Amino acid sequence: MLLHLSTWPEVEAYLNRSSGLILPIGSTEQHGPTGLIGTDAICAEAVARGVGEATQALVAPTINVGMALHHTAFPGSISLRPSTLMLVIRDYLTSLARAGFTKFFFINGHGGNIATLKAAFSETYAVLADLNLPNSDRVQCRLANWFMCSSVYQLAKKLYGNQEGSHATPSEVALTQYVYPEAIKQAELSPEVASGHPIYGAADFRRRYPDGRMGSNPALATPEHGKQFYERAVKDLSSSYLEFLAQD
Repeated sequence: MLLHLSTWPEVEAYLNRSSGLILPIGSTEQHGPTGLIGTDAICAEAVARGVGEATQALVAPTINVGMALHHTAFPGSISLRPSTLMLVIRDYLTSLARAGFTKFFFINGHGGNIATLKAAFSETYAVLADLNLPNSDRVQCRLANWFMCSSVYQLAKKLYGNQEGSHATPSEVALTQYVYPEAIKQAELSPEVASGHPIYGAADFRRRYPDGRMGSNPALATPEHGKQFYERAVKDLSSSYLEFLAQD
């Protein structure tokens, strides 16, 4: 059940049986010469919808733009500042808490969002307490990074070894190929790929990682691999979501 394809009476009826909501969040940023700029949002949305179907949960619209300032030296990348993303998350959750949602399960596709999301959750708890909304003390947020599921990590290690890397990875590219096979890209990739450098500003990032990859070889990706990653992530996160709902 998708929130943006529902009516308000349908959402009201849903709230009579569940206060849980799945929120996919990703990023709009470069993913090397062959990775789609929307990779992180595409992956998060696909997995979130799969979890929603498996658990009969309501799925919110995808938050497509995240915290990706270090990628903005590459054309097409869009980023919010951490402070802006925190306000976006706070306002989303405040609106939804007013409606009666209390269990927020974020399925995240971008590592750069993690620190900001955790800070946003703390900020939201404080704001809701100050507003004294009904059930504000019941609001809980859980962050689930699909790419960090143990079964996903194990499969990536098995398929790609040390060529998985940490950005523009074959695992995430494979998942986008499964979701959008008509958008598979091809490009010549240098066998030499930078890795291990710290992340600072955008210009420094592009200087250290000139083609956008971080130790990865996305040429190894296939749609068939993507299907496997999708199925594993959906299975693991469906269990995590149901456990989260069951917790007091």
